Amino acid sequence: MHGPASPGWLLVALCAATGAYCLLRMRSSVEDQRRSAGGEALMGFGMAAMAVPAAVYSPPAWAWPAYAAVFGAASLRALWVARRSPHHLHHLVGTVSMVYMAVVMARSPGHHGLHGGTGTPLVTGALLLYFTGFVLLSGMRLVPAAAVAGGGGPAGGSGGEPGGGPGGAATWGDRPELARACRLSMGIGMVAMLLTL
Repeated sequence: MHGPASPGWLLVALCAATGAYCLLRMRSSVEDQRRSAGGEALMGFGMAAMAVPAAVYSPPAWAWPAYAAVFGAASLRALWVARRSPHHLHHLVGTVSMVYMAVVMARSPGHHGLHGGTGTPLVTGALLLYFTGFVLLSGMRLVPAAAVAGGGGPAGGSGGEPGGGPGGAATWGDRPELARACRLSMGIGMVAMLLTL
């Protein structure tokens, strides 16, 4: 590990891989997964771009307002969806967090990726608290899902049905535990990025 560049590249890789998996989830036969996968892919790739170390690439001044506009539009869409499906409120918090980070980066020229800006401590702290809680809860939810997927479940469980299809027929892109792991990865990435503000 050489300074802040190594953690920056690890975060870029994590977020880009998560975004790529979310793109594949857009081909799912499950409508709810398709609906949320596009927004999660946008989040993953946006976070990857924000995390690129400044020593490698420093974006032009117009990039941060562009990020804020894109994720502002995504926030409006997430608000519209959450109106009917309250469980999508997490997407709204994520997109608003991206707008906040873009505004902080725009106010701090010369700071990029894992180099701290000058965020508002109250807002940053509230978002850190939310995403830390989200990561811990998501991690706890993955433990039983992994145990069931391993086939060791008690009491007559058919160990091969994580995706809901008969006999475990769901494709790997439809598996709910992989979607949870995807959201967990983005939550971890968000915590890492907020810690630098």
